[in-house]
This record gives sequence, C-alpha cells and structure tokens, in this order.
Amino acid sequence: MSSPTPHRASPRFGRRALLSGALGAAATTTLSACGSPLSAGLVGGQLAPGTVQYWNLFGGGDGVRMITMEDVYRKNHGGPSSLEAATFTWGNPYYTKLSLATLANSPPDVAVAHLTRATNLARGGLLSEITDADLALVGLSQSDFSAKPFEKAKTDGKLYALPLDTHPFVLYYNTDVCQKAGLLDSDGLLKPIQGAAEFEAALTAAKKVTGAYGLSVSTIADQATCWRWFTTLYHQQNGATEFFGNGRELTYNQDIAIKTLEYMQSLTIKKELVPTTNDYAGAGTMLFTGKVGFYLEGEWEITTAQSVKDFKFGMTTIPQIFDQPATQGDSHSFVLPKVKHTPEQRKLAMGFVKSMLDQSLTWAKGGHIPSYKPVLDSQQYRDLTPQKYYAGVVDYVTYDSPAWYSGSGSTFENIIGAQIGLVEQGIATPKQGLDAAVAQFKTYVNTADPLA
Repeated sequence: MSSPTPHRASPRFGRRALLSGALGAAATTTLSACGSPLSAGLVGGQLAPGTVQYWNLFGGGDGVRMITMEDVYRKNHGGPSSLEAATFTWGNPYYTKLSLATLANSPPDVAVAHLTRATNLARGGLLSEITDADLALVGLSQSDFSAKPFEKAKTDGKLYALPLDTHPFVLYYNTDVCQKAGLLDSDGLLKPIQGAAEFEAALTAAKKVTGAYGLSVSTIADQATCWRWFTTLYHQQNGATEFFGNGRELTYNQDIAIKTLEYMQSLTIKKELVPTTNDYAGAGTMLFTGKVGFYLEGEWEITTAQSVKDFKFGMTTIPQIFDQPATQGDSHSFVLPKVKHTPEQRKLAMGFVKSMLDQSLTWAKGGHIPSYKPVLDSQQYRDLTPQKYYAGVVDYVTYDSPAWYSGSGSTFENIIGAQIGLVEQGIATPKQGLDAAVAQFKTYVNTADPLA
C-alpha cells in the first residue's frame, strides 16, 4: 500500500550546516553532561600518542563482555593508555552525541553503530568510507564477513561499517515445561514447528502445563519488542513490502499489516495464549518461573537466562508461521567517524577493530551471531549451545528501513511499537492502531532529514 508522495521540505539553509554551526559548537558541553567518566579526549584535549578513542552504547551483559574485550586490547597494545573507551546511553541519546561530536570535528576514532543507523550517519557525511586498502592494513578482506550484514554495511555501494554481529529476535523455551507438554525430541530439543496451527498447538500444550499462558512477550513500556514481533510476522507473508522504505513516503502493505495485527491480537485477546499486559522484565520472568513455556526476545537475554539458578532453557529461531522464514534483527558494527587522521592513526583505529573482531567468540557467548567468518566458522563457535541452534537465521534476518527516523532505538520504533502494544492489549483495533501510527509518521515524512 502506498499513499501519495508528500511534499518534501526544502529549507533555504542546509540543515547539516545549521547543525554544524549551532549544535556543533555546543557538542563539548553536551558530551560533558552525560553520565560517563570524562577524560581529555572527551572534552577536546590531547590524547596520548598511540591512544585509540572508542565510543559504544553497550550495557548489561554486553557491556561486561565489551569491557573484557577492551582489556585484552590494552594488554596487547601497551597498557591502559592505549585505549580510551566510553559508554553512553543506548538509542537516540547515543546517536545524537556521536553526530554532534562529529559535526564539531571531535569524534572518537572508532564508534559502534547499529547497521540500521549507520546508513543515515553515512548519508549525512559523518562517516569515513572503509576501503579495501583500510582492510588490508590489518589483514582483513570482504570475504572475512557474512554476506548479508556486510552488504547492509554499504551505503550507495560504498562500505562505511564493519559488522561485529547479527542479533536476531528469537524464541526461548522452558525445557521443563516443554518436556511435560510433549514438545521436545529425544535430544531434549524443541520439535520443529511449522505454520500457525502447529505454533498455536504448541502454545496451547504449554498453557495446559503452566495453568497460565503459553508464551510471553512484552506489550507495554517496550515499543522495540512490540515492533520486532510485528515485523517478524509481517515479513513472513508473501507480498509484504518494506515499511516506509527511505522514509519519504508511507509505503507498506496495508492488508498484510492489518492481518498481522489481527493475528497478534488473537493470541492475546481471543485465544488467551499470551498475556495482554507484560513489560520487558515481566515477560522474561514468566519464562524463568515456569508461568509460560515460550518467550520472545532478542538473543541477548541469554545472559539473564543463564543467571537464573536451576533454570533449564533452549533457544531457537522463530517458527515460520506464515509463507516464508523471516525474523527481525540488526547488527552492531564498527564505524570510523569522519575526521582527519594521519596514516598512523588510521592504522591504529583499524587495528582496534581487528582486535574486537578477533575476540568475536567472547562476544558470541552473549548470544550474538558473529559476522567475522573465521570465528563464525570455527569449531569453538559451533560447539556453543544454544547459540548454534539459531545461527542460521543470519541468512534471512530482516533489517529496519533506512528512513532517517528509523532503526534500532529510533523514533520509528517508539511510535509504531506503542500502537502495536495497544492492539495486543485490546485497547485499539488493528486498523485503529495502524491508522494512529501512520498519522504520527506524516510529520516525519514531511520533515527533511536533519543530516542531509
């Protein structure tokens, strides 16, 4: 479905120029206000020669693993002064800080960006292209990376990011509940589930065991998860088109969108297989305490699941409920913000990235699927359980559209996810939820990309 192409604003002065002048001058003040420890590099002072400055947005288990990887780099490259790392608030706050610092010509040498956000940073002129010569500096080549995330890392045919991982939406299951429900095979793994009928039969069997529900997924105060579940089901249907594409017009398949919302609402309201109201923590807790047999979330919650005493669980890809396999996901990547580097600084930055890629097995223990093939294809990774049971999803993961207001932790997810949650709760009909989201998006469609 496509609405008429709206009029696009054509401001007299370039928005990027205005940001560079008005906001860029305030970048140092903005960065100083964040909650992370500050050092000379963050406030515009001089770093010690040979120091790599690195920004990321990792918290929780990811943050702990990243610190471990950073420490390995320091150990191998001259000690504490070899790396200055800072962690900022996930989502829009992080990307705003990174954009402002780059516009003010004071970005880090290396930064993390979701691939769904890197495209807009690149189109805004905020990232340096990563050439074959850059890769060769540290012994890398294009063939070292999984094909799908590597292609997503390109913007207008040029490479602007190096993917560290793919992190998909997956299905967790409580092995005790599923065993009692007769859903496991002789190896203790979930039997294959194909189609809506088999999926609902599995949830029904689990519900009979728990006496509560079959599956949990957050529906309130967690717009991102609502969107991940919706877009997974939406893209499993033949005829689905990318939601809003480049963001300049409201393109999507209305019939399939409404059908998807109707299906999601049927699981919560009509069939009562999924709770209508559950926040992020509550949805996970239901799985850990045996109130459900299944749980939908990103694979990064493996760390939480492993920390629950005496809890046995498995993880697998989300079943193909409709016409074709599809699962929402994204990739963390390393980018080089645009700044004048000497050849030595460029090699240092690339060397840091290579060190992180070499440690992809450490990262994979947190659930993420490595994009660096020497690790992805290694026996060590193939021995990781339950990671190996959903690794194949990398071939059909679906990324969010490249609209300037889209991507992980974005305004797009916040708007549409909130409406999806209302539909799941039975507060809005599928059409009402979709119409409300589209009405809110018109503001962004008619607003020029602030980095263009």
